[in-house]
Amino acid sequence: MSRPAPAICLITPGHLASTPRLVKNADALAAAGYRVHVVAGRNFVPAERLDTEVLAAAKWSHTLINHRRGAGAAARKICRRLARWLLATVPAKSVRLAARAHHAEALHLARVAARQPAQLYFGHCLAGLPAAAFAAGARGVAYGFDAEDFHDAETIGLAEDRVEAAARHRLQSRLLPGSALFTTASPLISRQYEISYGAKPQTLLNVFPLAQAPAAPVDPGPVSETRPARLYWFSQTIGPGRGLEAAIAVLGRMRTPTELHLRGFVAGDYRARLESLAATAGRAGALRFLAPAPPAEMVHLAADADLGLSLEETRPLNRDLCLTNKVFAYLMAGVPQLLSNTTAQRNLAPELGAAAQLVDPGAVDATARQLDVFLADSARVAVARRAAWDLARRRYCWEIEQRDLLDAIRRLVGPPT
Repeated sequence: MSRPAPAICLITPGHLASTPRLVKNADALAAAGYRVHVVAGRNFVPAERLDTEVLAAAKWSHTLINHRRGAGAAARKICRRLARWLLATVPAKSVRLAARAHHAEALHLARVAARQPAQLYFGHCLAGLPAAAFAAGARGVAYGFDAEDFHDAETIGLAEDRVEAAARHRLQSRLLPGSALFTTASPLISRQYEISYGAKPQTLLNVFPLAQAPAAPVDPGPVSETRPARLYWFSQTIGPGRGLEAAIAVLGRMRTPTELHLRGFVAGDYRARLESLAATAGRAGALRFLAPAPPAEMVHLAADADLGLSLEETRPLNRDLCLTNKVFAYLMAGVPQLLSNTTAQRNLAPELGAAAQLVDPGAVDATARQLDVFLADSARVAVARRAAWDLARRRYCWEIEQRDLLDAIRRLVGPPT
C-alpha cells in the first residue's frame, strides 16, 4: 500500500486574489501530486468575488478566515493595540508579541493552520512568517517563507512607525534563520535579505503560466484619431506611489492620440485626483478605469494594449528592488512595455531587449518624444511584440520558474509519491 503524498499548508493573511504568487505555488504543488491546503484571510468585501473565481479552479483545499467581523476579530484588534504599546515600552520583546503587534490575525492564522496536518508550513506576506513558524512548531515540522517584498522598507510610512519597524525586524531576525525554505521575488530583494539578515534566499520571479496567454500575439491595429494608442497598467489597487501621476504628465506631452487604461480597485477621491491631473495636462477624458479581475485573467486582459506600463518608483527601497508581476504579464501577453529606471528594472532591461524601453518618467518631454517615435513605427512595434512573446516562452514563464520551487520542496518533504 502506497503512502499518502506529503501535505503542505500555505498561509497568507490576505485575499487569494491579492496573493497570486501563493496561488501559483499551490497550483504547482497540487499538480505535482502534493496534498495542498491554503489558509487565507478575508477583509475586503469587493475582493471576495475574485477569491470565489480563484477557488472555482483550485485543485487544493482551503480555509478562509474573516478578519472583518465577529467577537474574536474585534478582540484580536484590541490585543494588537496592546501589543504595540508593550513593544514600545517593555524591554523583553518576544516574537509572539512582535507577531501580534504586526498583524492582529498572525497568531490566529497560526492556530488555524496548525489544525491542518502538514510536513511543511509555507507563509506568504510578512504575517505568514510567524503563522507558518508557530504552526510548524506546534506540529514539530519545517516551515518556509516567501518574501514578495523587502518588508523592512515596504512603505514610506514605515520610517515614521518605529513600533511597526521594530516588529518587522524582530520577526525576520528571529524566524528567518529557522526557515527551511526562503524564497523572494527578485534578485535584488534576495541580495538585500542577505545583507540585512545573512539569509540566502532563492529567487522565484513573478512569472505566469503559459496556459494564461492568448493563443497568438494580438495585433491591435494602427494608431489613429479614431483608435488611440492604449497604455495599460494594472494592480489590485490603483493608488499613489506607483508612477501614475508621472504617466499622466507624459500623456499630456505626447502628440500621439493616446488613452491610459487603469485596472484595479480605486478609491473615489484618488480617481478624481487622477482625472483632475489629466484635465490639467490637456487630456481630459483620456483615462479609462477598468474593473478588477482575477489574477488568472491578467495576461489575457493586457494582450490588446499597445504598451504596458511598469512604472515603479525608487522610494521606498522595496520599489527600487522589486520586479512586479506586471513586467512578466506584459511579456506573456506579447505586449511591449515601458520600464521606469529603478535599479531592479534597469538590471533586467538588457535581458528584455526590444521588448522593453527603459525611461526616466520624471523626464517628461524626453519620455513623451520616445513614446511618440516608438508608436509611430509599426514595424518596430511588431518586432517588440514578437520579442516579448518569445521571451515569455523561452525564459520568463512559470513552467520554467516553478522547477526550482518543486526541487526545493522535494528535498524538504520528499517526492509526492
